Amino acid sequence: MSEPRPRGPRANPWLTLVAVALGLFMVGLDGSVVSIANAEIARDLNATTAELQWVTNSYLLALAAALILGGKLGDRLGRRTVYLVGVVGFTVASVAIGLAGSIEGVIAFRAVQGAFGALLMPNTLALLRAVFPPKKFGMAVGIWAMVSSVSTALGPIVGGLLVEHVNWESVFYINAPIGIIALIFGLLVLPRSRNEAAASEKFDVSGVMLLALGLLAVVFGVVKGETWGWTSAGTLGSIAGGVVVLVLFGWYETRVAHPLLPMRLFRNPALTIGTVVTALNFFILLGVIFFVMLYLQNVRGFTPVESGVRTLPLSLTSMVASPLGAKLTEKFGPRLTMPLGMVLQAAAAFTMLTWTADSSYQLLWPPFVALGLGVGMVMSASSDAIVGNAPVQDGGVAGGLQATSLQVGGALGTSVLISLISSRVGATLGDSLNDAGVPHSATARFEEAKDAVAMGVAPVSEAMPAQLRAAVTEGSHTAFMNGVHTAVLVTGVLALVGAALAALGLRGRTDENSAAAPSPAAASTGTDH
Repeated sequence: MSEPRPRGPRANPWLTLVAVALGLFMVGLDGSVVSIANAEIARDLNATTAELQWVTNSYLLALAAALILGGKLGDRLGRRTVYLVGVVGFTVASVAIGLAGSIEGVIAFRAVQGAFGALLMPNTLALLRAVFPPKKFGMAVGIWAMVSSVSTALGPIVGGLLVEHVNWESVFYINAPIGIIALIFGLLVLPRSRNEAAASEKFDVSGVMLLALGLLAVVFGVVKGETWGWTSAGTLGSIAGGVVVLVLFGWYETRVAHPLLPMRLFRNPALTIGTVVTALNFFILLGVIFFVMLYLQNVRGFTPVESGVRTLPLSLTSMVASPLGAKLTEKFGPRLTMPLGMVLQAAAAFTMLTWTADSSYQLLWPPFVALGLGVGMVMSASSDAIVGNAPVQDGGVAGGLQATSLQVGGALGTSVLISLISSRVGATLGDSLNDAGVPHSATARFEEAKDAVAMGVAPVSEAMPAQLRAAVTEGSHTAFMNGVHTAVLVTGVLALVGAALAALGLRGRTDENSAAAPSPAAASTGTDH
């Protein structure tokens, strides 16, 4: 038995969009704001580089391992309930991080934060899928994508302001007021929504364990690849073992009566391609933002706030691109907007090949504009392709699938691109130092600092003679830019591969799935405990 259709604020899908946007903004902001706070966390808590990596990695692993589970729980227990539990847990964990007082506490509560984020994120799209009619779902997704893109891009600016003028703890405390507003507003306006059939099904415990184990192993191997080496036994063993477990998970899901992730979803080519392109989209976005911030702060010498302001074109254009991409997707389908967005990202990457250690801002902002436009368009198109092509009753699972591909792609982007930069720096640092005027006898000593150079930091001190200091700085920055050029070349090629995949694999606008799926009203109501 389903309840009557909701009345009042709960009957307004646009209020639902505002409510889920608040939670989404909180998670998106937290994903990129932490990178700005890392240096202060290390100084204040005496954290080693390895411990600092786990501030990010513990969050990422917990999030990636539980996203599809979070979507499934929403379908089964009620999307509104699971979303709001995620909001509360994420907010409390954020405050606990600031109060922890030790690096071990920060790492532990970051993992808790990631687990609750996995309850929150997939159910944002599932709630939209349940309340918006097919013709308006694309525009809703466009605004959802805009919030996601802008919150991620604003992270460095907000983080820079808070770290400079308050403290690193405030980067996490800021989630408290956002979370409280999201909870109160959500309680008032979010409708009850769940898959009634799923509520009575036997829960796929084995599927949960296999998926979590497989994703943990793959993401762990990816995030450790930079420090262990991409060809090391540990890295290859972790990634290969995870892939084997994920293949086993896929096989198992085709043989269980009530699967965690129905494999039938992948029969839809738009959904499958959308999942792959979503991963590529965030591979590019998060990977590029990471090394751009290193370039602006460590090579150019800008403060975190100054660096964030200079990347504003990325934020502003993504705001424009997301609803524009949604409108184009609504009219022409993702076959136009998805390849177009990836081509724009390729153009941004190839333009960065012209950057030098002292490029004027006139050379910096055009790639930010192209990247913002491309990311916003792909976010809208891929969300429509994934969640819009899944039956309404599987909205939570589809949202979890998209969020998982997004997080895995982002993890790969930061790890792989920084690894490429590190490798290129190691190969060219000696020659770059010599070309800049560093004596051959001193080169070996500075080459030992290649890890610092790979982060854009020149290994100099005030005690050095001015001429030597200038030569080491010039040579180090040249080596770093060599690494950046390698990274953006790979990024551009991957963007073109994504564009070709979308152009060749997607069909034009169809409403077959929408017609076959239950109406939003029919699927969105139900007891939400």
